[in-house]
Amino acid sequence: MTSTPTRAAELRPTGPAEQPVPSPGAPGALGRRMVAALSFRNVGAVYVWLLITVVFSVWAPDTFPTVITVKQVLNGNAVAGLVALSVVLPLAARVFDLSVAYTMSLTSVLTAHFLVSTGLGPATAIALAMGAALLIGVVNGVVVVVLRVDSFIATLATGALIQSLITMVTNDSSITGVQLLARPFADIAQLDAGGITLPVLYLLLAAVAIWFLLEHTATGRRLYATGFNADAARLQGVRTDRLRFLTLMASALLSGFAGVVFASSVGSGSPTAGTPYLLSAYAAAFVGATQLRTGRFNAWGTVLAVLLLGTGITGLGLATSAQWATSLFTGSVLIVALVLTGGRIALPAVLRRRTAARPDTTTVKEVQE
Repeated sequence: MTSTPTRAAELRPTGPAEQPVPSPGAPGALGRRMVAALSFRNVGAVYVWLLITVVFSVWAPDTFPTVITVKQVLNGNAVAGLVALSVVLPLAARVFDLSVAYTMSLTSVLTAHFLVSTGLGPATAIALAMGAALLIGVVNGVVVVVLRVDSFIATLATGALIQSLITMVTNDSSITGVQLLARPFADIAQLDAGGITLPVLYLLLAAVAIWFLLEHTATGRRLYATGFNADAARLQGVRTDRLRFLTLMASALLSGFAGVVFASSVGSGSPTAGTPYLLSAYAAAFVGATQLRTGRFNAWGTVLAVLLLGTGITGLGLATSAQWATSLFTGSVLIVALVLTGGRIALPAVLRRRTAARPDTTTVKEVQE
């Protein structure tokens, strides 16, 4: 007696059980990796940057698409890039350092004060200012890590204390003097090669150092693990408290160095030097976290975001004199970049895949019968 095949047997595929899996080095796999690397989801800010460049090239064809504009974007945003990079390491460990702007202002005025009022040499003045920045990092680490105060509140309070010290030193007035315009201090930010100033080199060196630390060292992997799930990382033996402490120190040192570069660039110590950079620094860091290493704060994504914003602001300055245009552009680009690169644009494709993956209820019922 023979049995008739069931519907389930009829639906069973008759082809080979397994499809050959291409090797990682196969041309098809390489092509898919390149497509994924160049996808809008991965490098959306690059395409937005190119679009902005085209728009301003058409809007201001005589002034924007020039080599001078390229140099202006790079030189004008190097300090902003340093401040933005200073918050990348704390954010990777899920720590906010809102005192970076105040630290930048403090090192700016301290350097100027030591050079102008005390007659110290540039090397000594910079060393003392950077020592003050390191002390701020230690204080932040003690308050946040040892005393367990929320980093957002703790560093904001530290910033208020720093601002009071700045006011005590400067009386809310910029410190100026010929010592700030003389070499070798002026060369720190004003020395250039082919029109590209030294702060651009500082930015690249800082980005390379942070990139290498986060992507190619065990410490970087532990930082990311701390940021993703500190409790799980601690159970795996990661010294999360020490890492957070060190990131706050590194943040203070890098933002402090940005203050020294700023003082050399403008030739004065400003009590509000860092204030305009706080929002843009965090904006660049968060937009950068949607690029290249999606979901992770990273150095090159942050630099890319800084240049994107800097290009738009420079283009607006060349194309229009409206004072409100810069703020409108910055806010609009941040919202659009975060929405598009955050996955909203891929929502219809996701819905289509879910619809295609949903089994047909009629077929399932027939198989069960």
